Amino acid sequence: MIIACEYARLKNKPYFGICLGMQIALIEFARNMLGLKGANSTEFDLKTNYPVVALITEWKDKTGKTERRTADSDLGGTMRLGGQTCILKKNSNVFKMYKKNKIIERHRHRYEVNPEFREGFNTKGMNIVGTSVDDMLVEMIEIKNHPWFLGCQFHPEFTSNPRDGHPIFNSFISSTIKTKK
Repeated sequence: MIIACEYARLKNKPYFGICLGMQIALIEFARNMLGLKGANSTEFDLKTNYPVVALITEWKDKTGKTERRTADSDLGGTMRLGGQTCILKKNSNVFKMYKKNKIIERHRHRYEVNPEFREGFNTKGMNIVGTSVDDMLVEMIEIKNHPWFLGCQFHPEFTSNPRDGHPIFNSFISSTIKTKK
């Protein structure tokens, strides 16, 4: 997956990374553009020196109480699930796809982008174009000056169907067709 992602980035081919696919894009970019050799997700390597993707360690439960966990904690019931609001950057390609700056998309994951690396990604051209309402969680990424490179933490396939395609799938397919010509 990392090699395919790197190929798409270097050859300006469309890349659409959903959930783990977005995380792979971050790992590839960290290794090859930020120079962080061995960058990884703690899901694959707990001892990585550059955990660009890691477990969500703190969240609020339904009552508003803050819950915390470590890599050694029981992971049962710890996924980020269901519809979550995402704020889009107005100058992004995804803003053009959705034609609005606030969306709700369905999630199913427990690993997130490590906020320690956000500035480095942005500085080197991987733009964070969608975030949680509190701006703490990265929801969507794009690569500056790439014709079509998008990663999303959520699952757009959960709300797409053959008669009413999701805006991201529609844009991705269009871009892929243009690339083939």
